[in-house]
Amino acid sequence: MTENTQQQPASVPELPTQYAPAEVEVPLYERWVERGYFTADATGSKPAYTIVIPPPNVTGSLHLGHAFQHTLMDALTRRKRMQGFEALWLPGMDHAGIATQNKVEQQLAEEGKSRQDLGRDEFVRRVWQWKEEYGGRILGQMRRLGDGVDWSRERFTMDEGLSRAVQTIFKRLYDDELIYRAERIINWCPRCLTAISDIEVEYQEDDGELVSIRYGEGEDSLVVATTRAETMLGDTAVAVHPDDERYKHLVGTHIKLPLTDRTIPVVADTHVDPEFGTGAVKVTPAHDPNDFAIGQRHGLESMTIMDERGVITVHGPFQGLDRFEARDAVVTALRSQGRIVAEKRPYVHSVGHCSRCGTTIEPRLSLQWWVKVEPLAKAAGDAVRDGRVAIHPEDLSKRYFDWVDNMHDWCISRQLWWGHRIPVWYGPDGEVVCVGPDEEPPAGEGWRQETDVLDTWFSSGLWPFSTLGWPEDTPDLRKFYPTDVLLTGHDIIFFWVARMMMFGLYAMDGEVPFKTIALTGLVRDERGKKMSKSFGNVVDPLDWMDKYGSDALRFTLARGANPGTDVPIGEDWVQASRNFANKIWNATRFALMNGATVEGPLPDASRMSAADRWILSRLNATVAEVDAYYEDFQFSKLSETLYHFAWDEVFDWYVELSKTTFFAGGEQARVSARVLGEVLDVMLRLLHPVVPFVTDTLWTTLTGGESLVVADWPTAVRVPGADTPGGFRDEAAEQEIELVQRVVTEVRRFRSDQGLQPGQKVPARLDLDGTALAPHEPAIRQLLRLQPEGEGFHATASLPVAGATVALDLSGTIDVEAERKRLTKDLAAAEKEKAQAEAKLGNEAFLAKAPDHVVDKIRTRLAAAEADIARIGNQLATLPQS
Repeated sequence: MTENTQQQPASVPELPTQYAPAEVEVPLYERWVERGYFTADATGSKPAYTIVIPPPNVTGSLHLGHAFQHTLMDALTRRKRMQGFEALWLPGMDHAGIATQNKVEQQLAEEGKSRQDLGRDEFVRRVWQWKEEYGGRILGQMRRLGDGVDWSRERFTMDEGLSRAVQTIFKRLYDDELIYRAERIINWCPRCLTAISDIEVEYQEDDGELVSIRYGEGEDSLVVATTRAETMLGDTAVAVHPDDERYKHLVGTHIKLPLTDRTIPVVADTHVDPEFGTGAVKVTPAHDPNDFAIGQRHGLESMTIMDERGVITVHGPFQGLDRFEARDAVVTALRSQGRIVAEKRPYVHSVGHCSRCGTTIEPRLSLQWWVKVEPLAKAAGDAVRDGRVAIHPEDLSKRYFDWVDNMHDWCISRQLWWGHRIPVWYGPDGEVVCVGPDEEPPAGEGWRQETDVLDTWFSSGLWPFSTLGWPEDTPDLRKFYPTDVLLTGHDIIFFWVARMMMFGLYAMDGEVPFKTIALTGLVRDERGKKMSKSFGNVVDPLDWMDKYGSDALRFTLARGANPGTDVPIGEDWVQASRNFANKIWNATRFALMNGATVEGPLPDASRMSAADRWILSRLNATVAEVDAYYEDFQFSKLSETLYHFAWDEVFDWYVELSKTTFFAGGEQARVSARVLGEVLDVMLRLLHPVVPFVTDTLWTTLTGGESLVVADWPTAVRVPGADTPGGFRDEAAEQEIELVQRVVTEVRRFRSDQGLQPGQKVPARLDLDGTALAPHEPAIRQLLRLQPEGEGFHATASLPVAGATVALDLSGTIDVEAERKRLTKDLAAAEKEKAQAEAKLGNEAFLAKAPDHVVDKIRTRLAAAEADIARIGNQLATLPQS
């Protein structure tokens, strides 16, 4: 009996005839939680295994991307728990600064109020109230999926402990001169009135206008092109490449800026591509990141021409206009002066939009707080290069290095009220004081705290250690840090993964936050298309869970999970996984009805049939394959392996081969019942991390054990009397059953070709003498619906296969002449198709003109026709002669 299998009760409860996930899953999950199966012990002696959940937004609900990654993380932790590890999968939520603030502001707008009406303190209280009433919907959905997380350790990025961690690390970074305040170009949302991170910018193809404008006069003029004509009001230079002969005579001179009374210099800068456009570019340092860099290199003035709402502020006819109104007005004014050289409309180009509200992002020079990332990013790169952290799949390491090796300083301030307020105070005489969590802020007249809050990614970057109690030296931190695996999508490797690496190495004195970064792809629809509300292909995973069960969704997602690659999914595939769960259920019911048991040791190998020894040998091969795939994060391959072992080898072959044994009864039936019990026990354990509900229900019924959640992970099965190093394997039995499979498969194919129904019985004579097939004749006849030959038997077809001969009498089962007529007609059609394809492929004129894909299609048609001719010819040859 497999280790930790409990004794089977004398009377096995009968399973319902059908599996009903809706009746099983919710109460079973609550039972797991109530029994404390997912609660980790920081004081125990078991080795630790830790995964921290990528914290979903408090505003969010479960989407297929969450369901996908949660399924894989759950599978990893469930398996490690079964292997004897103190497995901690730590849950929690992110406060989602902009998203949450927007939700509450929308709620206030419905009341005719704004956050300014409430004031900061009251508004923040209102957000906390919203969080308690509406936030965290996703946590209930995680329970529905079956997430085996430790709910007793649930964290929130704004809870007291994590807030202390944020203030602590800010203070340390500030004291180490790794946090500073400066004017830089940032992504600005004129609607949300805040800087936003790169990940919060969504790019889409917009219709715009590309206008070419002439600056200067006569031979000393230059032509520049722009899609944002209004920004010319803030131009402080025109740049050309230093090696561009066309403009060398202008470098160092000044030209008149149209629509203004200013002149601006012509500067030489290697950033300019002389092959693109005219080779001259306008430079607006306050409203473009590349222009800002040019301005820094050449000491140019940075002129801010619009306010935080995108309204023009420079004096003149455009003052007070919205940026888009000003764009049209500027072009009109330039056109009236004859300055427009060319216009292209519509001009489709990529434009950044705020992911929260859809507003077009405005690059803007702004005084913000920044992290100096150079030393932190170098440490994050070194940790991967020297092997302390492995990235899986390895080929995605290049993307990681591209990011950390070229990282720019990180803007961490946001102009919001909801979030971690920056712990800096400004004094009446220009003093700046950063305050740690145990320090009193300065008091007195004129002192004020910074109004900005920290970027959400700042607090989530502390997640692997702040959730375990840092900066305190807690038992959880000692036991469970560093974490083992970070499993996340490759799309946020830059924004979240790199930040956790930087902060973890900095805060934990060079100790990495996780040992492995396992990167997944993104979930797409069945055609491989991105899921988007605008495409109308977004699926609510709860709908599929309600319809097919959580196990079905989980298995579908795991089965598509190849490392680092996107995962297509469609409802048909979830339905197929539901069918798989039903198959497991029905096969286990059959096994229990026929005495399958885990009671007592396995019988000696000498008492087992070849089929018994074959399935145990295949079982051990499967255990080894699944273990290897888990260690390599090959969820798709391990799911495929388990699917084909369970459906093909256990259900379609072993159970079917054993039916004659069970029906006959006796000692051999008892041996096979014990073998079948062992196979199901191990198979259900192997399947459990991916499909936990149906497997736990079946396993507890089969074994009488407490729960698969706390059962042992299977190792190689040992068979008395025939054990080998690494577990029982029997190549001879595998070869013998492979012969049986060949015979059954070939005869089934022949029956299908002859148009026989699967259940239609046919008289047959089996010549198996001298082969390993002889003991299997009853099973072969059962599987193929072959009757004894009887009186008047006339062999109308003879099939030699695997050293044996199967003779069939089809005279009473098909209308031979009608079948011959049908096949002859099909043969003529195939020969005609072949002749037409050959004629086209033999026509040189056709081949010279036809596209490659057309020629390839005709070659495919020819190959198919030739295969049909061969197949139909064989069928005609095997028909009995009239």
